[in-house]
Amino acid sequence: MCSPVSLERLRTLAPIAVHPASSRHGSKTAAAASLAAVALFTLTGCAAIQVHLGMKVYLAKTPVTSIEATQFKGPGIAPGQKSSLIVTVTEPNGKTLETEGAGHGKVLWRDLTVTATVVSVNQKGVLTLPHDPRKSDGKLPHVSIVVPSHPDVQAELDIPLRYDFPFVSNFSGTGGSSGSNGMDGSDGSSGSDGSTDPDNPSAGGNGGNGGDGSNGGDGGNGGDAPPVQVTVTLRTGAHPLLQAHVAAPGHNRYYLVDPQGGSLMVRADGGAAGSGGKGGRGGRGGSGGSGSPSGMSGNSGSDGRDGSDGSSGRGGPITVTYDPAVQPYLSAIHLSNQGGPKPVFQQQPVAPLW
Repeated sequence: MCSPVSLERLRTLAPIAVHPASSRHGSKTAAAASLAAVALFTLTGCAAIQVHLGMKVYLAKTPVTSIEATQFKGPGIAPGQKSSLIVTVTEPNGKTLETEGAGHGKVLWRDLTVTATVVSVNQKGVLTLPHDPRKSDGKLPHVSIVVPSHPDVQAELDIPLRYDFPFVSNFSGTGGSSGSNGMDGSDGSSGSDGSTDPDNPSAGGNGGNGGDGSNGGDGGNGGDAPPVQVTVTLRTGAHPLLQAHVAAPGHNRYYLVDPQGGSLMVRADGGAAGSGGKGGRGGRGGSGGSGSPSGMSGNSGSDGRDGSDGSSGRGGPITVTYDPAVQPYLSAIHLSNQGGPKPVFQQQPVAPLW
């Protein structure tokens, strides 16, 4: 909810922001008020202010004849993915309004009630399908949308399941931490001034030496990837799909992949080495004081040594066991285990995985 004080404050600022003042002082006042109005809106972000500015509308105050729901990036959703809904509202005069968010429109999602099956939906109209395809396999996600302020208006939308997606199963080692940078050395102090009076000369003081920069810290080593087992079989039919199970210690992941356009990338790369920290800069020597003779400048400090990079982690061994029927579709299975042994492929009968 937007506080009444904030909304009233915006009302008092908005006229100042849109009517330029004739004087220089008035111009500055208008500019400051405009900035204040923008800052107020940015900080609050409340619907009342947006409606007041004409950026949003309340459906309870808007005549509605129909609504239609679509997906922002086209129909369909893959396991583990998100998809934004756009609801288009049609008024009696034919004018259309779209929802905020992906639709970049004026209709507030809070003015709609969205219920979904198989997929979940948040308060901003974003759908999410569970990562595990076993939870949605053979089902048809569905979305129902109603306008509480116009109970006779509603929309229904089926969400097709898609498996032509580049799925990724990543078990790579963690990257090494970067080394800390060294501290810069302190600058030397300037020498005190002497006298250049010919009748009473005195030497200027010598400048102090700059401090040495400290060494940069060494980068951490990348983590090793675990061994990974990949099992693949084929679900036959008019549109064959690959069933895959990817297992690593403590992890079991399942995938359903359309080999015509989809793929599965399994990663077990060694973690990247952490970079060494930069050595600190040596401090500058202080300047000699003026005098007769002038003092000598101090020596600059030595720069610190850069830290050493860590070592990359080792890639995990990958073993792929696939059913003979999968052979024509093996190109849909991609592997990467940088820093590890060459992946092993072995063919043998594999029963349906679920």
